[in-house]
Formats: sequence, C-alpha cells, structure tokens
Amino acid sequence: MNIHEYQGKQLLAKYGVPVPRGHVAFSVEEAVKAAEDLGGPVFVVKSQIHAGGRGAGRFANNPDGKGGVRVVKSIAEVGQNAAEMLGHVLVTKQTGVKGKEVKRIYIEEGCDIARELYVGMLLDRETSRLTMMASTEGGMEIEEVAEATPEKILKVAIDPATGMQPFHARQLAFGLGLEGKQVGSAVKFMLAMYRAFTDLDCSIVEINPLVVTGAGEVIALDAKINFDDNALYRHKDVAEMRDETEEDPAELEAGKHELNYIKLDGSIGCMVNGAGLAMGTMDIIKLYGGDPANFLDVGGGATKERVTTAFKIILSDPNVKGILVNIFGGIMRCDVIAEGVVAAAKEVSLNVPLVVRLEGTNVDQGREIMAISGLPIISGDNLADAAEKIVKAVKEAQ
Repeated sequence: MNIHEYQGKQLLAKYGVPVPRGHVAFSVEEAVKAAEDLGGPVFVVKSQIHAGGRGAGRFANNPDGKGGVRVVKSIAEVGQNAAEMLGHVLVTKQTGVKGKEVKRIYIEEGCDIARELYVGMLLDRETSRLTMMASTEGGMEIEEVAEATPEKILKVAIDPATGMQPFHARQLAFGLGLEGKQVGSAVKFMLAMYRAFTDLDCSIVEINPLVVTGAGEVIALDAKINFDDNALYRHKDVAEMRDETEEDPAELEAGKHELNYIKLDGSIGCMVNGAGLAMGTMDIIKLYGGDPANFLDVGGGATKERVTTAFKIILSDPNVKGILVNIFGGIMRCDVIAEGVVAAAKEVSLNVPLVVRLEGTNVDQGREIMAISGLPIISGDNLADAAEKIVKAVKEAQ
C-alpha cells in the first residue's frame, strides 16, 4: 500500500524524523488558511499524487507551464497556485500520458537548503537483510544514479539480531561527506527512520531529497513510504490512510475478491493459479512474440465466483485482445476453473480469442465442461502450445 507524501511525513515525525511544518489542503481556501498558519515568508505548494517526478511534471491543461511542486513567496501566490493544481491532471514520468488528477495539495514552509542528499531503506533480496542506502546525488532518480554512477550509492546491511546501530548511521554519514553537527543530526535521523520502517512493517522508505540546511540540520524534504499489505491488519491507523482514488480500479476490485492482479501494458490477458506459474506464463507469452496485459493469480483455493470475477476484471481492460488461462490443478480443481471461465464468458459476451490449458486435478471434467459449453474455446495441449496459439489468434484477429 502507498500513501501520500504528507501522510508519510506525519508518520515519520512521530518517530523523531525531522520534517518541515506543513498542512494538507483539499481546496484553495484551505491552502490559504494553511499558509496563514505557517506564516511564511516562503511556502512550497506540492501536488499530492501517488507518483514521483511531480516537480518535473506538467499539467495536462497547461503542458508548457509549471510543475507540481512550486516555491512561492506570498499567501496570495499560494492561493493562485493551489487553484492551478487542484482538480487538474498532472502528468509525470511515473503516471504515464493519462496522468493523475490532483485532489489534495500540501502547503509546506520553505527550507534553507545547503545540500540535497538521498537516503532510503528496503529489504535487499541479495543479502536477505534490511538495507539502508544513501547517496550524495539527492533530488535525482536513484535508478538513474545506480545505472550511471553506482559507486555513489552507499549501502549498509542490518543484522536482524542487532538491529541498526549508531555506527551504521555514522558510516553512511561520513560517506556522504557530513561533518561536525551534521553527523549527529544524520545519525538521529537514520536511527529514527529505521525504527519507523520496522515498527510500521514498511516495504520501502525513501527520502529524496534529504537536505542539509544552512544551520547544519538534516531534514526530510520529501517522503515516500510503501507498506507490506500482509501486515496492515496490525496497523489500522495506517490502513485508514489508504487513498483508493489513487489506485487502479481493476486492481482495487481484485483485492476485494482476494485476487492478485497487476495491470500491464500488453494485449494478452492472463489468468493463472500460482505466482510462479503466472510469471512463467507471462515469460512464455513474450517468448512467442506477445505481450501480457496483466499478472493475475487466482490462488490455490479459488471458487467459481472468484474465477468469474477474475475473468471480468481481465476483460474490463480495453487493451485485452485475447486471453490465456493456464491452470495446473493441485489444490485448485480444473473443473472449478472451467465452470468459472464458462460462466464469465457467457455473462460478458466473450468477443476475443480464448485459449485454455488445464492440467491436474479433475482435468478431464474441466475439459468436458468447456467442450459442451458451446463457446469458441481453444484448447492448449501444454503451456508452449497454449502460448503459441493465443499469440497467433490475437495477431490474426487484429
């Protein structure tokens, strides 16, 4: 689960991470009131959407204008810029061409920036440990830094038996070239950030930029936090921060039915049981010259109703020009999958090619259900055969 910048800062502040003062606003009036409360003399007006690159982004109604993060010097300018952002679509590198509508903004006090740095924490799968990363290249996409100048990324892996210790933070602080008072501020900052990460069951905490002020203080000027969905039951206050308007409607609907669905950019919809098999299915579609339109794992204990819902979700994507169903029946029975596929195909008036590959428990019953359904279902003898058939069917239909 993702949250907005201002929500991330609220959570981090509770753990002692220094952040600038600020207030969220849902209207121009609220933005002006927030600026009055802050007092100035410098304000930052920030669009709040679940996407990076807001400052370099452009609004769809004014592509040659200013971005989604603006520094202003009067309360009147706060109101003017709030009006230009709220209710308008912001397009960034991460939103795609459709962009996202700005429904809330964050009014923050200005900051005396001497240096911009980067610090982030995540689970490093190579070491199987929480790892804190830091870089002198703050304000840039960390992926670009990793590709162009990987030597500028510092990493410290944390032993779970000891947790993060002050010497870990000092190692990173010295590596960033901090000195004097700055080192102490950075150590407190990083240890607080680590506590927030572990206590809140985060999957990533990213501060970009982390700024050093003219007074030598270390402050989080931005905050990106993602959470482990499986742990949200432990954090009801965090779960309440969820902004469903920022999420893909199909992914949101899938979550309500315990389906693992992620929309992609291709044209071949996939319905598979098991995450590993789903990834293998996507790979083989690519191998035969197609592009998967989604990742969809119905799970091992899906019901007919859940399969029907999964089918509808796939077809709700207008980019889908064909569907590949790939089921290996272990816990999941092939006849249940077949019943769900047939029911959904009839209900939504299927008008794209459908290839189904079934193997495992009750496979003969499943194939019989599809054979007598009267639907134009193409049977795949194995996964390679099924992938080749759906790619060919989609190309012929276009």
